[in-house]
Amino acid sequence: MSTAVAGSRDDGDRAGATLSPDPVGALAARWADAVAGTSYVPLQPDELEELLRGLLHRLLGALDEPPVHQGSVGRQVGAALVDAHFTNPQSLSQTLCVLLDGGPGTVVAAGRAGSSGGREVPRDPAPPDRRWHALVAAVAEGFSAALQERALREEEEILGAAAAAREQAREALHVSQERFRAVFEGAAIGIGIGDLDGRILDVNPALVRLLGHPVEEFRRRSVQEFMHPADVEHVWRLYGELIRGEREHFRLEKQFLKSDGESVWTDLTVSLLRDGDGRPRYQLALVHDVTALRHLRRQLEFEAQHDALTGLPNRRTFLAHLDAVFARASPGARVGLCYLDLDGFKAVNDTLGHEVGDQLLVAVAQRLESVVRDRGLSVARLGGDEFVVLVPGTSGSAQLVALAEEVLAAVAQPVQLGGRRVEITASVGVVERSIGDVDPAELLRAADMTLYWAKADGRSQWALFEPERDAREITRYRLSSALPAALAGEDLLVHYQPLRRLSDGRLHGVEALVRWEHPRMGLLGPESFVGLAEESGMIVPLGRHVLRAACRQAFSWFGASRSGPFVSVNLASRQLRDEHLVDDVRTALADSGLHPQQLQLEITESAVIGTDPLTGHTLDALAGMGVRLAIDDFGTGYSNLAYLRRLPLDELKLDGSFLRGLRSDGAVDPVDVQLVGSIVSLAHLLGLTVTAEGVETQTQVTVLRELDCDAGQGTHLGCPADPADLGRLLDPV
Repeated sequence: MSTAVAGSRDDGDRAGATLSPDPVGALAARWADAVAGTSYVPLQPDELEELLRGLLHRLLGALDEPPVHQGSVGRQVGAALVDAHFTNPQSLSQTLCVLLDGGPGTVVAAGRAGSSGGREVPRDPAPPDRRWHALVAAVAEGFSAALQERALREEEEILGAAAAAREQAREALHVSQERFRAVFEGAAIGIGIGDLDGRILDVNPALVRLLGHPVEEFRRRSVQEFMHPADVEHVWRLYGELIRGEREHFRLEKQFLKSDGESVWTDLTVSLLRDGDGRPRYQLALVHDVTALRHLRRQLEFEAQHDALTGLPNRRTFLAHLDAVFARASPGARVGLCYLDLDGFKAVNDTLGHEVGDQLLVAVAQRLESVVRDRGLSVARLGGDEFVVLVPGTSGSAQLVALAEEVLAAVAQPVQLGGRRVEITASVGVVERSIGDVDPAELLRAADMTLYWAKADGRSQWALFEPERDAREITRYRLSSALPAALAGEDLLVHYQPLRRLSDGRLHGVEALVRWEHPRMGLLGPESFVGLAEESGMIVPLGRHVLRAACRQAFSWFGASRSGPFVSVNLASRQLRDEHLVDDVRTALADSGLHPQQLQLEITESAVIGTDPLTGHTLDALAGMGVRLAIDDFGTGYSNLAYLRRLPLDELKLDGSFLRGLRSDGAVDPVDVQLVGSIVSLAHLLGLTVTAEGVETQTQVTVLRELDCDAGQGTHLGCPADPADLGRLLDPV
């Protein structure tokens, strides 16, 4: 059998071992062999194996159920073992060994497939090994509870026998004593009887076997002599209350010293026995060995709190520790985190294998521990290749930065793994804040965000948290999240800026510019959200919305005319690569009634330089429809007029940076004049009209007119405006 190995982000990709013909039957047979002889069970070997096979199917059938149902099934299976007369602790020990060794591997997979009955089972999100361990722990819990219930029943029988002996002393004393002795001698748990002074009067064989002292030695000693040195004051207080008659019984888990000096953990119940007049006479102790169960519980608790691969505290433990630091912090205290992520760890898994990846994670964990151990700090593995160092009581960001640099240096040292020299680097997000300013969740979020900044800067880098940058990132995130709703509603508006002919000032066209009427942030320009739309993929539906609105508005202004003013709409690179763009344009024109010659689409140089076949086909199809095509912001990219010659373009829009030297009469730069004139001449040679962007002064208009530039766009010629300002847009300068 094989079990999945945890430790990296890609653990789920591991394949299981080849299934045997009947893996559940094989595990049941192993289980039967392991528990045979540990308790007296009136079953034939084949009957025992069939019983255990059924219990296995119940466990496997619950593996994908919710945790509450898993625990219930596991406890039922543990109780079923006791009901079948497996009452010796060795039976439980062997059972746990077999089930934990069976693991959540191919046997579990086969069992699950056979037990689902074709129905859809809601999956528990926890890893298979964790779910299997939880089931096994529930079996142990059910076994212990059933055994304790059995012991309590025996205790009741003992107490009942004692009561019957007192009530029937005169007529059946001998019979009562024999009945009590039979129960006393045959009980599976240890029983001791003492007087109120603590002298031990009698013990049964089970207690002799448990603690290793002969009966005579017990009778020479007192109860106090069997108290463990580690017993706390609470135990003594309970015992004192009992022998004084202030309580009838108490129950707790405590240690006893065996005759060989070793400790044994027990579930101890001590009851007070009274005579016929109600006066305290004896104390009765029931002692059940729970050492194996306690060890199992401790093991399961450790696994629940620590990472199975590296042994470091896991995410849950780290978060609890972080909460405790905040809860104990004094006013003005500060805290810091170094949030670490390995660079290119997926490539290690993909090229060298997950086993090497796991070994690398263990090596990194050891190095991190060596860095922080002498400082009294704690390091945890949050999952995958992410680690975090918690630094309470910090003195400032410099302390965290120094620690981050030390961590980066330690991780960057080459590692020898199975004869291979493996090199890895890490990125670290550093955050240091006043505890009064944040809560644990906000601190961890800030560290995660800062780690993202560090990784964006390159390999083996650290980044320090900046509240202002974080605020900008949060704003970007909120805008990105709200953009789909804005697009679905009426929050996205289209404003228009005139493009005017420089020869006579008449309207050449208008450019459609999207705006966002945000309910809390007011009117936002495209620079605030168009980039977010491109990152999230919303740019295609956003562009489609602007295209349709612009075509409808242009038709309402200009009607359908081959020679009238046009509306110019910007296309993002992703829109140009969208296979539905041509259909979207055709639909927008048809729905609005606008003539194709009245629509101009603006694209950037970078979007068309080195165009792929799809983009080239799209441009040809748009030009074939009669739609105008323009290169936007010319001069900010490749500025390759020769390359643009091969594209079906109509217009070149000259970037406003070329006009900065042409603003005033006394400061006109002759070099800029000559440069702009050369671009205009070459564009005309290629059959392109030229529109200059960023026209802010009359001097620029005059110079551009002298250079034969066709049109201009800028604040001097008209600012972007709401469609309601149609009259002002159409007025010539």
